[in-house]
Amino acid sequence: MGNDKTNMIVAIALSLVVLLGWNYFIAAPRVEQQRQAAVQNQAANQSPGVTPDGVPSPSPKEGGPAAPAAGTLPSGAPISREAALARSPRIRIETPAISGSVALKGGRIDDVSLKNYHETVDDKSPRIVLFSPAGTETPYYAEFGWVGQNSGPLPTNDTLWTADGETLSPGKPVTLTWDNNAGLLFRRILAVDDKFMFTVRDEVENKSSGAVTLYPYSLVSRWGKPHTQGYYVLHEGMIGVLGGDGLQEYTYDHLAKEPAYGGPATKGKAWSNVTGGFVGITDKYWAAAAIPDQSAPYTGAFTERTDGTTKVFQASVRADARNVEPGASVGMTQRLFAGAKEVNTINAYERELGIKQFDLMIDWGWFHFITKPMFRALDFFYHLIGNFGVSILVVTLILKIFFLPIANRSYVSMAKMKAVQPEMQSIRTRYADDKMKQQQAMMELYKKEKINPVAGCWPVLIQIPVFFALYKVLFITIEMRHAPFFGWIQDLAAPDPTSILNLFGLLPFAAPDFIHLGIWPLIMGVTMFVQMKMNPAPPDPVQAQIFTFMPIVFTFMLGSFPAGLVIYWAWNNTLSVIQQYVIMRRNGVKVELWDNLRGTFRKGSSDKATVKS
Repeated sequence: MGNDKTNMIVAIALSLVVLLGWNYFIAAPRVEQQRQAAVQNQAANQSPGVTPDGVPSPSPKEGGPAAPAAGTLPSGAPISREAALARSPRIRIETPAISGSVALKGGRIDDVSLKNYHETVDDKSPRIVLFSPAGTETPYYAEFGWVGQNSGPLPTNDTLWTADGETLSPGKPVTLTWDNNAGLLFRRILAVDDKFMFTVRDEVENKSSGAVTLYPYSLVSRWGKPHTQGYYVLHEGMIGVLGGDGLQEYTYDHLAKEPAYGGPATKGKAWSNVTGGFVGITDKYWAAAAIPDQSAPYTGAFTERTDGTTKVFQASVRADARNVEPGASVGMTQRLFAGAKEVNTINAYERELGIKQFDLMIDWGWFHFITKPMFRALDFFYHLIGNFGVSILVVTLILKIFFLPIANRSYVSMAKMKAVQPEMQSIRTRYADDKMKQQQAMMELYKKEKINPVAGCWPVLIQIPVFFALYKVLFITIEMRHAPFFGWIQDLAAPDPTSILNLFGLLPFAAPDFIHLGIWPLIMGVTMFVQMKMNPAPPDPVQAQIFTFMPIVFTFMLGSFPAGLVIYWAWNNTLSVIQQYVIMRRNGVKVELWDNLRGTFRKGSSDKATVKS
């Protein structure tokens, strides 16, 4: 009985870990997510000016000015997107992947929509809007320019540039020019590819009689803390790879805890004299990143400052000084990524443009050595079959085959354990008062029958990393977003939309969200119930009750998980049942399934009869 009690305690502990873990990582973040959405800051509306804080300053030994921050927004109600866009003459952005415009007043890239992504699975729903200009509810944009000393006027957000074209598209760059009337002529050559990458070449020609020193910069600025998913497994906020300092990730809340930087109202973190990488702001599926020259040293920074009641988040790059002699010109080429975090696109940019560790823009996590291969396998079969749901089924089957030797040994050992159950019970009875002799007799029995008592753990241990990897892939990769399966599953990355509370749509009312239990979670629960009934019931009644309720607990727990993950679990359970059934029959061991099912239903019937009497 000692072992049974120990097993019971372990089972209870594992159940508590699962339930508490689900509450901490899933349920609690959702509550926080709803709370944040309710109190989200409203961004103010006016066009930013230029202030000296928020972007990395040259170090004391370098001297020179700070680069500009996003500026100050006067108070006032936000205006519509259309009204904000109309405040400046613009050149259009038109590519196969994005549409938008560049403001000639300020030269900002502040209007970007993603053509191939919509807010819902309905292709008629609004497109995803990434960048929005100042004056809207949530300004979000990229900015490029120069800062310096004793150089005369420099371009600001109020500078009106002149363009040599009306539309920016792949293969058709546009050049912006501005003369400061003090001897400096500024040019900005904008180019864009067929995906999400802008190339920005800033040049300065010195027509004056004196040398000037300028520092090129680029930044991505976001006004107001955005709505976030709030999940532990997903990073949202500031992100960058800063040379030898590697990957840096700061949530919006974490940034506020950093020390003052660049001014009393600004907090942040800077990395100086680094080479290679990028800095940016990432959402779950979208991102914007300033990408410096990969061969030149720079200072990168993440900052947060308060402008009135609005939080301003900024990722910025400032390159080293450029000395411009009279009659000479200097230039700096930088890039801007603004779009969807498509895995193959991100990888291609890293490979073809040499952007250091740009693949880390996608949050593969610590177990990237599992999640990346999992995605590649799913993506391969998706392109072969055309359905990510079927791809999940195929990859699960392949994994089952791959781990077949380990699983077979495990199930064979479990079958032998069942075959010697009478002898084990006899040993427990014979040595009920001598636990040491009981353990010695058990070990001798295991040795004689060549049984590994922990072999049954291997199928579960193997499934845990696979489950986590698939969960991560479903959760973070945009390829899984709005990916349909069959029937009512139109988004594998979202929970099963059906609900038992309205009989899966048969009753004419919307089911509440507090209990989300669809068809696929129920199917998964049934397969888990059947799998557990393949084994004899534990002798301890409390332990038996725990294992009886385990499928119910997991059914409710997985009800809010992505449908693709629930489909995987149900399919994996089904394959495990078939595999275990075949192995038990081959080893001449009785399959307990039918007897256990009959016993369960008889017990249920007898309980009802007892209640009636």
